[in-house]
Amino acid sequence: MIKKILGSLLMVVSIGSGVAMASEAGHPWDVAPDKINDKAALQNGAKLFINYCMNCHGASLLRYNNLTQLGLTEDQIVNNLLFTGKKVGDKMTIAMSPKDAKLWFGATPPDLSLMARAKAENLGQPGTDYIYTYLRTFYRDKSRPTGWNNLVFPNAGMPNPLWQHQGPVEVTFTDTHEVEKDGAKQWHETVTKVDADGYKTQVSDKVLADYKGHASSHAEITYQDKEKQAQYDKDVADLTAFMGWMAEPQQEFRKTLGMWVLLFLAILFAVVWQLNKAYWKHVK
Repeated sequence: MIKKILGSLLMVVSIGSGVAMASEAGHPWDVAPDKINDKAALQNGAKLFINYCMNCHGASLLRYNNLTQLGLTEDQIVNNLLFTGKKVGDKMTIAMSPKDAKLWFGATPPDLSLMARAKAENLGQPGTDYIYTYLRTFYRDKSRPTGWNNLVFPNAGMPNPLWQHQGPVEVTFTDTHEVEKDGAKQWHETVTKVDADGYKTQVSDKVLADYKGHASSHAEITYQDKEKQAQYDKDVADLTAFMGWMAEPQQEFRKTLGMWVLLFLAILFAVVWQLNKAYWKHVK
């Protein structure tokens, strides 16, 4: 029995370590602001999702009238969020067929209904952190067919849907790697910049003497318009919160119900414990 328990614990630790290593291998995720109870933020996120994401991505597990749970009336949904002749009770699907999407983009854009749950790391960060970081790390890249690239998902097939909100950005890549020259190995640190127009320029390439580390790569994105960045970060946080809500609309009810169930079980345990003591007090 003890061996089984230890084996299970070791398996959990190994899974957690694997997840940590996988996370370290890519661009680190930022923590998305918690706006799941902010109705105004969720409404703004719904507006952004319908206006910018639903050109290519559907949310087929949700109906438009589900948005009433965010405090919107059906009239507001019809007047402000329905532009394709659909009814308020229809599913949030798009007109583009999967066949055409694959022909035009090389791959069918995924349905985003459960994306916030699908991107959650096992025993790690929630998927909303992935979405939040992904949307904030787009940059111009002239070498890509779409003219865009992404730090979280390198060589992503989609362009930045919110590029007008984001404003110009620059990216600095710092790459530490080993180079063999004249039969000897040297560690180099190469710095490359991608400007706001998407053109790459190597800034420096220096030798690291007595370097004892390992190969690594680091990227830093810089917004050139700080005022625009603040608004963009807010919009992305609202959109992320909506996608988190969309993936599980009843999550707050589930959490509240869970707390009441635990409280009930605690009271029941106390009652049963006292009943057990009273029942067995005369038994030696």
